[in-house]
Amino acid sequence: MHALLSIAILISLTTAASAQHAAEPEPAWRPSALSLVPAGYVAGEAWRTDETAMTGLLAIYPAQADDPKSPGSVFAPRQVLVVKLARKDGAMQATSAEIKPRDEPTRGNRGTTMTDPDADEADFAGQHAGLAAQHATLPVGTEPCDLGAWSADKDPKGLNVRAEASAQARVLGTLPPPYRLKTGGSENVPDGGWLTEFRIIGFKDGWFLIEGATPPGKENEDERKYPQHAPKPYAGRGWVAASKVGANYANGATRMGGLFQAPHADAKWTPAQRQLGGALDTDGGPKRIFACSGRWGLVESHDGVRGWWRSLCSNQVTNCS
Repeated sequence: MHALLSIAILISLTTAASAQHAAEPEPAWRPSALSLVPAGYVAGEAWRTDETAMTGLLAIYPAQADDPKSPGSVFAPRQVLVVKLARKDGAMQATSAEIKPRDEPTRGNRGTTMTDPDADEADFAGQHAGLAAQHATLPVGTEPCDLGAWSADKDPKGLNVRAEASAQARVLGTLPPPYRLKTGGSENVPDGGWLTEFRIIGFKDGWFLIEGATPPGKENEDERKYPQHAPKPYAGRGWVAASKVGANYANGATRMGGLFQAPHADAKWTPAQRQLGGALDTDGGPKRIFACSGRWGLVESHDGVRGWWRSLCSNQVTNCS
């Protein structure tokens, strides 16, 4: 009975997570406003139809925000398309539009150029403000990030951690390849062995700045049985190639089932699939991670969709919800 109840609760929680932040019905005027979006921008969600002022607001982001060569930044000033409306055949239609600066979300701020009904964006804005304050402590040109991840490099020699974001830079140390205890190991060992986990704290030109790497599997194995001769990673700060990094999706309080065109929850959203099929959620991880900005990761899903997901984790044992 208890087992059946636990399963029912788990299904309920999973369903709730999948439905979290489902898209709101778009206003009738949005399709007519798309032709007014300036070149170089992509339209996201529309909101705040003001029938008194006959205006509507449409989120817009740079078209290259999901390009690994020029990824968007959650720290960049945001803009909104203010759309002038008119009634035609009983429906609202867009007639003209103008780009204006957009208010940043803060608790208590419900200005005319932002929306955040659940205050989730205000909470994450606070976290990103903290990361922005750390910018001066990072190497010049580094985008601040805060994501969990692991080494996906299977080279027996390990993954090189370098002093700069370059394949020619000095090697500071290595991260061990997948590792499995020879005897007495946990039953939860991932296929192929434990991966070396770390924290991503920055991004630059196809490289992640990491720190805090831990011995593979040590946090998940019985401490009394974890061998002293197990491989030890370089735990300091250094750079690793983005192509050698993996992670799992974590719950970032955004719409499940797809990826965003820019690192914001009201950017254009595209459906995506998990590795084993089904709508993308916190079960599993992306095929590849290209870049990061704050709590967001620019990724590619296993069905080839590229976009942003908020919150990645290095948990190899359980769902990262």
